Amino acid sequence: MSPINNAYKPASLYLAYLLTLLQFGCSSSTSETTTTVEIPTLPVVQVKTASVNTYQEFSATLEGRVNVDIRPQVEGYLEKIYVDEGAAVRKGQPLFRIDTRTYQQQVGNASASLLAANANLDKAALEVARLTPLVENNVVSDVQLKAAQSAYAAAKANVEQARSVVSNANVNLNRTLITAPASGFIGRLPYKVGSLVGRAELQPLTTLSDVHNVFAYFSMSEVEFLQFTERLPGVSLAVKIKKLPPVDLILADGKAYAQKGRVELVTGQFDKTMGSISFRAVFPNEQGLLRSGITGRVRIPQAHPSAVVVPQEATFERQDRVFVYALADSNKVVSKPLEIAGKSGNFYLVTKGIQPGERIVLEGLDRLRDGYVIVPRLTTNDSLTATRLQ
Repeated sequence: MSPINNAYKPASLYLAYLLTLLQFGCSSSTSETTTTVEIPTLPVVQVKTASVNTYQEFSATLEGRVNVDIRPQVEGYLEKIYVDEGAAVRKGQPLFRIDTRTYQQQVGNASASLLAANANLDKAALEVARLTPLVENNVVSDVQLKAAQSAYAAAKANVEQARSVVSNANVNLNRTLITAPASGFIGRLPYKVGSLVGRAELQPLTTLSDVHNVFAYFSMSEVEFLQFTERLPGVSLAVKIKKLPPVDLILADGKAYAQKGRVELVTGQFDKTMGSISFRAVFPNEQGLLRSGITGRVRIPQAHPSAVVVPQEATFERQDRVFVYALADSNKVVSKPLEIAGKSGNFYLVTKGIQPGERIVLEGLDRLRDGYVIVPRLTTNDSLTATRLQ
C-alpha cells in the first residue's frame, strides 16, 4: 500500500462517520414529523330551553272519607251478624243484633209503670174535681183542696217520669240493632255470635270506611313548605292551594293511580313537635280500588315554561358537583359547574352555569381535560327533548 493511500484512509473514515450521523439525524427528524397527536371527533349539542314539568313527592297514608269505629251502645250477647268482612254496605243497613230480651222486659216494666202513673193521675184529678165545689160552698176547708191539687201535680210529674223511662227503654231496645251510619266497606269482625259486648270493650265491633272519596294525608317540612308556597301564584295560602294543578297518587307497586286528585290544606299551623304541616289530597274512588290504611306517594307537579335543559349523559360529577364540557374558542373544551333545579326524564334543569345557545360535549367525557381540542360533530337534541321530557 502506498503512503498516499495510507494518508487518505483516516479522512475517508471520518467522512463515512459524518454521513452515518447525517443519515441517522434525517431518519429521526422524519419519524418525529410523521408522529402526530390524533384529535378526537366527538358529538356536541346546543343547549336549549324547553317547557317541562318537575315533581315533588311526599309519603302519604290513605283513609276513607268516613272512617268510623262501630261500637255497641248497650251491653248484651251478640245474637246475629248480618255482614261479612270486606262487604259493601249502604247507610242504614243492619250490621249486628244484640240479644233483645233484657231490653224488651225493660220496655214492658216501664210501660206498666206508666199505666200505673196515669191511673194515679186520674185518681188525683177526680179528687180535685170532687173537692172544688165543696170548697166553693164552704162545705170543706180549702186546705183539703190544696192537698188534693198538690197530689195531682205529683201524679202528673210521675206520669212524665214514667213516660221518660218508657222512651229510654225503647231507645235501648232499638240500640240492640246496630246499623251502618254511612255507606262503605266493613273491616275486620273480631267478635263472633255469642260474644258478650258492651261500651266497656276496647275493641270495636268493626270499622266502617266510606271510600267513595279517599284522603291521602301527607306532611311538608318547614323548608319544603316555604319553597312550595314561594313558587305558587296567589296572595294567600288558600288561593295558592286552589291554583295547584291536579296531583298524582303513586301506589306501593310504583304505578300511578288512574285518577287525579286535588290538594287541600288540613291544618293552618305547624306541628311544633314534628316541625311539619299537614295536607291531604282527595282522590275519587268510585270502583273501590283504594282502601283505608294503604300507603303511597302524592306527586305534585311544577311547571317550568322556559327551562334550560341539559342531557344527563353530557354531564359528569366532581366533588359532589355536576359539570359539563363546553366548547370554547378554537374548539377547546372547558369544564363548567352547573346549578341544578331538578330533573325531568333524562334531563337536568339548570339555573346557572350554562346559557342557551352554548355547545356542550355529549359523549366521550372521560377522555377530556380542560384545554383539550376536539373536532365537534353537532347533534341536535330536539328528538331527545321530544322523547324524554315527558
